Amino acid sequence: MTGDRSSALAAAFLVTIAISSARAEIRIGIAAPLTGHYAWNGDQTRVGAELAITDLTGRGGVLGETIAAVLIDDFCDPDQAVAAAQKLVAEGVPFVVGHQCSGAAIPASALYEEEGIILISPGATNPRLTERGLRYTFRTSGRDDFQGRMVADYLAEEWAGANIAIVHDGQAYGEGIAEETRRRLDELNIETTLLERVEPGQTEFSDLIAAFETNRIEVVFYGGYQSEAGLIIRQAKARMPKLNFVVPDGVTAGDFAMIAGDALEGTPMTFFMDAARQPAAAEVVAALRAAGADPIGAELYAYAAVQAWAQAVEAAGTADAGEVAATLRREQFDTVLGTIGFDTKGDVTGFDAFAWYVWTDGKYVPKDLTE
Repeated sequence: MTGDRSSALAAAFLVTIAISSARAEIRIGIAAPLTGHYAWNGDQTRVGAELAITDLTGRGGVLGETIAAVLIDDFCDPDQAVAAAQKLVAEGVPFVVGHQCSGAAIPASALYEEEGIILISPGATNPRLTERGLRYTFRTSGRDDFQGRMVADYLAEEWAGANIAIVHDGQAYGEGIAEETRRRLDELNIETTLLERVEPGQTEFSDLIAAFETNRIEVVFYGGYQSEAGLIIRQAKARMPKLNFVVPDGVTAGDFAMIAGDALEGTPMTFFMDAARQPAAAEVVAALRAAGADPIGAELYAYAAVQAWAQAVEAAGTADAGEVAATLRREQFDTVLGTIGFDTKGDVTGFDAFAWYVWTDGKYVPKDLTE
């Protein structure tokens, strides 16, 4: 009897440990396009968030609990983003880093709002993400109304009196940034000569280029992602060598340069502030580069998202979404982006979100380093 009782107690003890261990882990969702046309962009979010989670766990986790990542592919697609969000809800995550694409983040955020899950996007820039009064939605990236204003002001300064075309891909991000640019040009009393839409996945643009020729377009702003942008620039410049382009942050994937080729040289681009140059990011930048990753995109913005959430949880003393959301809006956080906060809408504060870059020798370089 004594041996049986001892065995039973030992078994019960082991079960208790197993249950305790299962409870002593917080699972964080990472949602990004991991396959398809936008996988390059999504990999930036994955790399940054995974390193942040590894570093956080190495320092003891959050509230004494270890952190584990739940990685899921949203394909930068609205429907697949909702399916991805449903899987993360089922996993019981209290926090999601992502979704990087505005077209994915906007529908997914509605589900997180219903389920009480914190979302911090490192790349979704459409203003609508944080304009719907959502309690649990935040972003470390900037907004396209600011980016569109930058583009329009640049066009007004550099191309006053020129024939301007705005082209977009009809998606939440591309159409959104194009509309913000057009709206600002209207405020400046500058007429847009041509406004055109292309289709995601389109590869042949002869009709569009013919419209450029007919309307004697001198400069084009393209709102969208790298595949279509690269093909438009390559094909257009083959027929119109003097045509100028301006592009936004959505084209920063490495295959943009491969697609556009030499036609890309000298093209100006708005993109996120160069976080790798921030003093607070030095150690993380070194770690990323040692691992073979060059943090030129969303990596540090994803890392900062994890930092902000973890510090808010520690400050609140709980991972409860309501308490964490209130803390995120109230406190300041020390991150690789510097000291940041979030306003009442959930938009990041503490730094200038966008800067100008120039495509040079197949890479985008901060404009101030090319002058």
